[in-house]
Amino acid sequence: MSPDTNDVWEGPDAKGRLKLLRGAHSIAIVGASPNPARSSYFVGTYLQQSSDYRVYFVNPNADTILGQKAYPDLASLPEVPDIVDVFRRASDIPAVIDDVLAIGAPTIWVQLGIWNQDAAQYGEAHGLNVVMDRCLKIEHARFNGGLHLLGFDTGQITARTTIR
Repeated sequence: MSPDTNDVWEGPDAKGRLKLLRGAHSIAIVGASPNPARSSYFVGTYLQQSSDYRVYFVNPNADTILGQKAYPDLASLPEVPDIVDVFRRASDIPAVIDDVLAIGAPTIWVQLGIWNQDAAQYGEAHGLNVVMDRCLKIEHARFNGGLHLLGFDTGQITARTTIR
């Protein structure tokens, strides 16, 4: 998509999002919270329990989250994650994109309810895969046949081969 600000940014379609999830081996959650009431905690729990991704938590104010070391920033991670999942305000997204570009991660995934069109266009113009206003947990569960109407894992047992 061209960076014309009159265009409405769309991002990858379902097949594109599936390809990003299938190709990923590691996910960093920026804005991860040790508070069980926060959506980032719920997503982190889901990824730990329902995927084989290496999951990293990024929060400069936490030592551990969900029993794992929390990192102060993306540059401190032990590897470059395949996807950076972001739980931050829309106004913070440009700075996070700069951090993602600085470490060389290929994909930024901005969580459901967070929209910054200029940042998305900027990220794409700099070579990033950008997903915005989508929940990584819901998308992963949907592609794996475990999505309930409300977005919760149904615990359904199936003979289908699951998708990472």
